Amino acid sequence: MKIFFKYIFLLLPFIGFAQTDSEELLRWNANKRLSWSDYKAVPNPDSDAAASTSTILSIEYKMSSSNFGYSIKSYFSKTRSWGLHKTAYILSHEQGHFDIAEIFARKLHKEMSKYVFNKKTYQKELKKIYEDISEEKDKMQNEYDKETNHSINKEKQAAWLKKIETLLKEYELWSNY
Repeated sequence: MKIFFKYIFLLLPFIGFAQTDSEELLRWNANKRLSWSDYKAVPNPDSDAAASTSTILSIEYKMSSSNFGYSIKSYFSKTRSWGLHKTAYILSHEQGHFDIAEIFARKLHKEMSKYVFNKKTYQKELKKIYEDISEEKDKMQNEYDKETNHSINKEKQAAWLKKIETLLKEYELWSNY
């Protein structure tokens, strides 16, 4: 599993993920589950993984002299994601990775909604908020793969999918980013 991040400061330099013009992105949507046709990258011949799901968590900050706003997006990269063993079971594991990315988009929105803009310290503060959420997301993504043994442990996989569903509901109030 590969995870990509980006955050954009409109008044600061671009940091992190560089999206190319040819990249195909799919926004997270509760009514649209991933399908194998979404996976367009060539499988990595050096990987022992059955599939690789690349996600992007982005935030864009907009500032003026009297206003501060932001926009968060959770994406699946079609052109960076691939499947070698294309079963429904493996696809549900990969959907779990995309859903985890969405959980953290919501957590980021929750944290950002509490943020009070400070013209002198905003760069450091916003970077810290994003990095803390990203670190927590990476940790959960790694725990998901480790505990499920990349979906091989079916009991743990089923438990994780329930956990992910519960967390999506828990942070549903923050899904309107």
